[in-house]
Amino acid sequence: MNKPVFIAVAGGSASGKTTVVDKIIDHFNINDVTVIKHDDYYKDQSDMSMEERNEVNYDHPFSLDNDLLYKQILELLEGKTITKPIYDFEEYNRSTITETLSPTKIIILEGILIMEDKRIRDLCDIKLFVEADDDLRFIRRLIRDMKERGRSLESVIAQYLKTVKPMHFAFVKPTKRYADIIIPNDRNHDVAVDLIITKIKSIISEKDIV
Repeated sequence: MNKPVFIAVAGGSASGKTTVVDKIIDHFNINDVTVIKHDDYYKDQSDMSMEERNEVNYDHPFSLDNDLLYKQILELLEGKTITKPIYDFEEYNRSTITETLSPTKIIILEGILIMEDKRIRDLCDIKLFVEADDDLRFIRRLIRDMKERGRSLESVIAQYLKTVKPMHFAFVKPTKRYADIIIPNDRNHDVAVDLIITKIKSIISEKDIV
């Protein structure tokens, strides 16, 4: 198989990155696309108490194991199979369960800080930034974290004010300048997705010719 097409999808927390990723996947054979979530590469914290884990700033680049992610991306590019971590949001730690991934034609990297590391940016064929209104993102995050991640209302609000909001402006939003395409998620973005699909197919075609 030729070298996979690597796509980075960044943007603020609850900006609609997964929605954009799902729209991209809909245009291809499901077996040809692999999605890697940056969240799964939060550092292992087995040596920390739950109280200590609660104090970690999970919106800072230092909370992520980019060395491991970069290494595993290179392995996928070389046609190798990887065993990637899975993050448990209720335990604030890596799960004991892992996931085995083999290279596919298209590999999508999704996460708020996925474009913050230059090593990872430089490996990507296409870089997208999904943007949404701050209030809308907070409401989406509040609903998601309470419903899917077992968080309390108070803990979601406290984390948002203490780390999520300031880190968004310090580290996440500045990566928008690296994006090839910026997608406003508070309105219909079918045109942007169509352009992305066309570009992906073009890259795949060029790789097939080579």
